[in-house]
Amino acid sequence: MALYRKYRPASFAEVVGQEHVTEPLSTALDSGQINHAYLFSGPRGCGKTSSARILARSLNCVEGPTSTPCGKCDSCIALAPGGSGTLDVTELDAATHNGVDDMRELRDRAFYAPADSRYRVFIIDEAHMISKEGFNALLKIVEEPPEHLIFIFATTEPEKMLATIRSRTHNYPFRLLTPPAMRGLLERVVAGEGKNIEDAVYPLVVRAGGGSPRDSLSLMDQLLAGSGPEGVTYQRALALLGVTDSALIDKAVDALANQDQASLFGVVDDVVDAGYEPRRFATDLLDRFRDLLILKAVPDAFERGLVDAPAGAQEVLIEEAQALGQATITRCAALVNEGLSQMRGATAPRLLLEILCARMALPAAGMTVEALAQRVEALEKGRGNAPAVTNSAEETAPVLSSGRRYERPSKAKREKPAQPAVEEDPVITEARRAREIMDRNRAQTEPESEPVPVAVPEPEPQPNSPRNAAEEWTQILALVKESNLSAWIAARDAVAADEQTEADELLVRHHTGALAKFVNSEANRKIYAEAAEKALGSPLTVIAVVGDRQKEPSQPGKAEAAPSGIIPQETGLDPAELKSNSNSALERARAMAEAYQKPASTQPQPSANTSTPASTDKPEPRWKARAQKYRSEHQHNVDNGFNGVPLPPEPPEEEWDSAPPEPADPSPRAPVPEKPELASKKEQDDEFLDQIAEGSGEADHRKPLDIAGELVEKHLGGQRLR
Repeated sequence: MALYRKYRPASFAEVVGQEHVTEPLSTALDSGQINHAYLFSGPRGCGKTSSARILARSLNCVEGPTSTPCGKCDSCIALAPGGSGTLDVTELDAATHNGVDDMRELRDRAFYAPADSRYRVFIIDEAHMISKEGFNALLKIVEEPPEHLIFIFATTEPEKMLATIRSRTHNYPFRLLTPPAMRGLLERVVAGEGKNIEDAVYPLVVRAGGGSPRDSLSLMDQLLAGSGPEGVTYQRALALLGVTDSALIDKAVDALANQDQASLFGVVDDVVDAGYEPRRFATDLLDRFRDLLILKAVPDAFERGLVDAPAGAQEVLIEEAQALGQATITRCAALVNEGLSQMRGATAPRLLLEILCARMALPAAGMTVEALAQRVEALEKGRGNAPAVTNSAEETAPVLSSGRRYERPSKAKREKPAQPAVEEDPVITEARRAREIMDRNRAQTEPESEPVPVAVPEPEPQPNSPRNAAEEWTQILALVKESNLSAWIAARDAVAADEQTEADELLVRHHTGALAKFVNSEANRKIYAEAAEKALGSPLTVIAVVGDRQKEPSQPGKAEAAPSGIIPQETGLDPAELKSNSNSALERARAMAEAYQKPASTQPQPSANTSTPASTDKPEPRWKARAQKYRSEHQHNVDNGFNGVPLPPEPPEEEWDSAPPEPADPSPRAPVPEKPELASKKEQDDEFLDQIAEGSGEADHRKPLDIAGELVEKHLGGQRLR
């Protein structure tokens, strides 16, 4: 007899690892609170059917209902493990009897009273396999059963059962056994069989069984059946269960701890040579990472039963957990878990396993958080090979074309204490070098400039003192670069204009209208004003206009101020071009807009020598002028009868358009004389037709071939052969 049948529990006290189910059931039985339907749900092989039989035995015991059957009455003997059973307890497998007819037959049998027991019990195993029609046929009797009837449903998928049936039952969920509980069960079974077994075999069976008592007992039954006089050895268990040798797992973990890639790939070769499946090796390696991770987080995991390992292997696991580190274990476990899904059904599992080992051994190849944490952990342990990089300003500052190093004004204003050299990641080092190269190339393309001096508050300029706008703009840009990079990028190509209008304004020239508008935005204007106040001691309003940065004004110092009310950034023009004279583009645009808005008769005609003073009003947008023009043209077409659609232009007049018209009743024209050759041919054809018509006074019934032959003989002189 199989071990899982031989050692099947006979009472709730013998059920292992299901105390959360057996204790409430025992209390309900002892108090006499019996329900008409029970639902036992949980994974396969965890004791659902065995508990259902124990419940039926406890209900029909002569001393019951009780949680401790006597084991002496007829009902207890018949329902004991290996017993013959009784007519009052029916066990039905719904996997094969799931139709509506089977449920109707069960319903009809349920109305009969029990033969010699207290209750009539129906144990329906795999209840989720019952069809919807079968559940509907069974629904009424489950809702309102007779007093002597009790249903016990056992299923691994309770969510597939009919909700109405499930709501009428008491649900007791069963669970898989923990490793300590499973090991205790295996040890009692092996002791009952009187066999010898090595201590290292138990963890293999526990992991292979997956927490299911039935599966674990089946595996142990297989090992005991194939054991010799010496009992079950570790090597025999490895061969039968297909589990990877722990020596190979230890060798792989040591190679990862020492960053020895050659040894790690050697382990893969040993796994293949030993005949192990690569995916099985990856699964066992993931189990080892799980144990190491728990040991790293919980030092007393062995005492708590969180990690199950032989006594001789516990010290090895603790050393491996300390050698790897938590970041390394976490990343390797995540990589192995990801690689297992890729290895399922793969045609080259060894190649995928080698790629997985390469990824575990090279944390620098990944940029994930786990990879960075592993590299930091390696640096802390002194195993990192990253070069030490200092953060001193002399090494990181870009070198200008003049050979001097650029120094930020903020760096000059506030002296920072020297920081000790720290080790830096190679990726960050490469990024820093790339940034230095970019800054050096940009410095070579820009004109040479002296280092920015220390920002010292200067006194306000006197009215008669000359103003250095270029120097002011350079200092402002240096401070803007530190505070707002986008504002600095937008204004770095602008240059200070030679003409400056007001003392509290700074006029700069830009080569792009969009960038000039961005500089003149309200948010960026505040940034430039704050930088100017820090650098110069007084706020300045920076105004950007469009103009060639290389073009010098024709008459510097004589540029007139822009008309009041006109903002340069809104027009996008050079302030020198915004002059209040009749030749300015602004006046011409305003005149054109007024021409579109006023009728043609009321438009004034200014003379060439007169000039209109510049208006302080803001010019009307051009789209309004275009809209007014289109409306005027549309109204003109409607007024002239074109119904809103202009007619095409008239064609040019031709000579015959002026000729007099022909009379209403013209005289008939004279016939056109025919040509002589055409007339003779017509006469011949008429004569020929007359000759044919005169040949007989009746219709000619000859064949066309005969007529053609006669005509050939007559006119061509031929002779037919009869």
